[in-house]
Amino acid sequence: MTIKEAKQSLDKVINKSRVHLYKPIQIAEILHRSRIYKDIEVENLESYRNPSKKWRDVICLQFLGRTSTSSARYQDDIFNDNAIPPNILQILDEENKAKNGIVEAYIYQRFFERFSQMSNALDYCYKSSRDTFELNTFIDLFWAEAGLKRSIDKIYEIVVFSLFSALVESLELSIEVSYKPEKSNILSEFQDFAQSILKLSPEINKFSTQAKIYRVGVTNAADRGLDMWANFGLAIQIKHLSLTEELAEEIVSAVTADRIIIVCKSAEQKMILSLLTQIGWKARIQSIVTEVELTNWYNKALRGKYKELLGDKILEILANEIKSEFPTSENEEFAKFRKSRNYLEINDVFWKNW
Repeated sequence: MTIKEAKQSLDKVINKSRVHLYKPIQIAEILHRSRIYKDIEVENLESYRNPSKKWRDVICLQFLGRTSTSSARYQDDIFNDNAIPPNILQILDEENKAKNGIVEAYIYQRFFERFSQMSNALDYCYKSSRDTFELNTFIDLFWAEAGLKRSIDKIYEIVVFSLFSALVESLELSIEVSYKPEKSNILSEFQDFAQSILKLSPEINKFSTQAKIYRVGVTNAADRGLDMWANFGLAIQIKHLSLTEELAEEIVSAVTADRIIIVCKSAEQKMILSLLTQIGWKARIQSIVTEVELTNWYNKALRGKYKELLGDKILEILANEIKSEFPTSENEEFAKFRKSRNYLEINDVFWKNW
């Protein structure tokens, strides 16, 4: 295999990766370890298969504030024959050592470019007012950049969360928890449980709490689980891609809630309903929200009758969630990191283009 073919394999992995680039960073850190510390054998996968995850996580925690939570098997896919197996890594390692870390620098340059694209979206949130923000324009920023398409599901999740959270907060919804008087004997038997967990007692038979919607957190490329949940019983799944029968069953069976909301493209609505009916899960779906409805709700919230109450709040949540999900989009420490490793501007013609 030539260095050109090895670079093509690396580019394929980078192009398929989401914004966080966990797998490419792992490759960069293996190469860095081999070049600087010389304590691994690149041809021997077991000498770095597991340790390289820790090396990667140090970088990810520093610049992303998180690490990959995918299964060990999914993470190990990076070493498969169709990704970066040891024989390809050896070629990259030789090139990297011969040119003073150029492959490492290349990977981190791609990482920087990806997050620079993300900064454009964040800037759009900051510079837009409730009168000028257009949801479709915002989403198109991600469709227009090849490097961001892999993370479009996270953007949909943030878009939905920002609207739903702002509306629930502005409505000042509350939830009441109480027990039936005839069940007080059970409460007395488990009084310590009731006080510690339920905050109920024979004297206090009910309490109320503020209704909220929560994002589950970081989801993985291989995961099909829940995206958001509400403390008043809703489970929300975001699907912007086509839904197959197998995937539909996987999603619904993975969520134990009986009030599930699916947010999807308008063109997918009928097919999703048909699939859910076929597999017998339709009864568990409270509603299916389409892109058209989402856009209409955004327009109404930003420019409608209650724009002063909702508009700025939605844009603030949107910007905060993007910063939380993609922290390097504003992290100046990354420039210092590259400088400390002497990852200067790449002048090598072969590695300059991607």
